[in-house]
Amino acid sequence: MTDWLSCFITYYYLVLCLFMRKNIIALLIALPYLCLSMRTASAQVLGGKSVFSFLDLPVSPQIAALGGSNVSLQNNDIALSALNPALLRESMHQYLQVNYTNYFAGVQYAHALFGYHLGKYKTTLAGSVQYIDYGSVTQTDAAGNILGNFKPRDMAFQLTASRRYLERWYYGISVQYVQSSYLQYKASGLAFHVGLNYQDTANHWQAGLVVRNMGAQLKTYTKGNQEPLPFDLQIGVSKKLENLPLQFSATIHHVHQFDVRYADPNFQEGTIISDGDTTSTHGNTADKIFRHFILAAQWEIGRYIELTASYNHLRRQELGLPQQKGMSGFSGGIGIITRKLQLRYTRSWYQRSEALNQLGINLPLKEWRY
Repeated sequence: MTDWLSCFITYYYLVLCLFMRKNIIALLIALPYLCLSMRTASAQVLGGKSVFSFLDLPVSPQIAALGGSNVSLQNNDIALSALNPALLRESMHQYLQVNYTNYFAGVQYAHALFGYHLGKYKTTLAGSVQYIDYGSVTQTDAAGNILGNFKPRDMAFQLTASRRYLERWYYGISVQYVQSSYLQYKASGLAFHVGLNYQDTANHWQAGLVVRNMGAQLKTYTKGNQEPLPFDLQIGVSKKLENLPLQFSATIHHVHQFDVRYADPNFQEGTIISDGDTTSTHGNTADKIFRHFILAAQWEIGRYIELTASYNHLRRQELGLPQQKGMSGFSGGIGIITRKLQLRYTRSWYQRSEALNQLGINLPLKEWRY
């Protein structure tokens, strides 16, 4: 009951912040409270310890090319609003985007969204749906006898609203309904995202802040077992060089939690044994800090080509094999940008021989009118 009440109060206050006068000031005042309350409710939530973890998957090629998350970069990709609702812009009116991901082990997922600007209310809206298909899975009993097959799935529906404040500030909120079905185990929930974006076009600076995945389960997989959502507080900055078509970004995730390492006692990569003494390099402070960072660069070649590259240190440390990390943690993407069509492709390396491919198409439907 407490989680339901918290969700309702959060949603009600965010809607008020979106439409009331001096709304961004109210939002700034509210953010510390929201972060503190959700931080307390979902303390120590890391990978493997939260429900609906698919919410952290990169839904578009550009998001993947930027390292999986970027809350400050604003361009013509409407999918960036999935990371920070404040990145949704009036210029994205009637933008339609469809993305496809060929994930690992035969898993596939798709994401589609559409933007619409309400001129009367000075508000831009976007609706999206995400669907994950895990394929056909063999069902067995405790003794290993095959009982048949079933098809697990995850879905998420999101509604985003964004507005402008003064000349350089933008703010937005998203509400997301989440649903999972794994044979007889089914669950649903509500997640909220709140974002701010500052854009200084004269000096080519952008900054962003987002509080992601506030909320709770509406229905649990098993009765009485309430699990936390993958809460995250992220900040980021982007800077475009003045005389070069090159832009750099730095994103910091899990700002609310210093140590984001996944402690597996069965896997101690950083252990050094010498003369009977065991020294763990996993406790290195610099490594702990750098695991929060995602670094990215984007280069515009002429009018139509866009190249993106990034490095995610947390991904490299968690998924890279010892002594064989290779390109783990790196991502690279290419975009073909025209007035009527934007086509993007990204390849992300999770392990030395395992990479993820994503393809997306963005159609500004308003440009197709004659």
